[in-house]
Amino acid sequence: MNRKIEDKTILDEFVENFCNVLEELNLKYFICSGFVAIAHGRSRGTEDIDLILEKLSEEKFFELHNSLIKNNFICMQSSDPKIIFLDYLKQGESARYVLESEGFFPPEMEIKFVKDELDEEQLNERQKLDFTGLNVYFSSIESNIAFKEELLCSEKDLEDAQHLRIIYQGKIDENKIKRLKEKIKRIRLNER
Repeated sequence: MNRKIEDKTILDEFVENFCNVLEELNLKYFICSGFVAIAHGRSRGTEDIDLILEKLSEEKFFELHNSLIKNNFICMQSSDPKIIFLDYLKQGESARYVLESEGFFPPEMEIKFVKDELDEEQLNERQKLDFTGLNVYFSSIESNIAFKEELLCSEKDLEDAQHLRIIYQGKIDENKIKRLKEKIKRIRLNER
């Protein structure tokens, strides 16, 4: 089942417009976390969309930043791409981009570079999810469930995971979720 084109929200359009800039530059990325559940029909608010981006050189990031500016996106932390790159992205912090507007900022695209083998695996397995009706790359449903149930664990995250489990009932690879949860424990939670 796909959502119909006319069902697209302002948030959907924001995400597609941002990701179109990335794809024009042939950059690899994936959307993860709360927006995945929202794109699958879960009714809940969010102001930011989480996007993990392949690691870029300073030069390539400047090209991306300039393309975003040309498409009416601005960075909330700085207008200087060198500061965004060196003080945020290279340090493992996020950079937040919004559409240039008259005083009202949300939604925000929160971008981070890939930081470990978990992110690399998700980047390599990224996919377009037909159900969403969106032409963007997401991390796998199994990855989203594993992160929400094992790492994030807030009430909202657990509800997101349950929503995805209902939508993809009978199509989820539970062994993959279990394997990812073990990796999350080892890599992000430092459990042996």
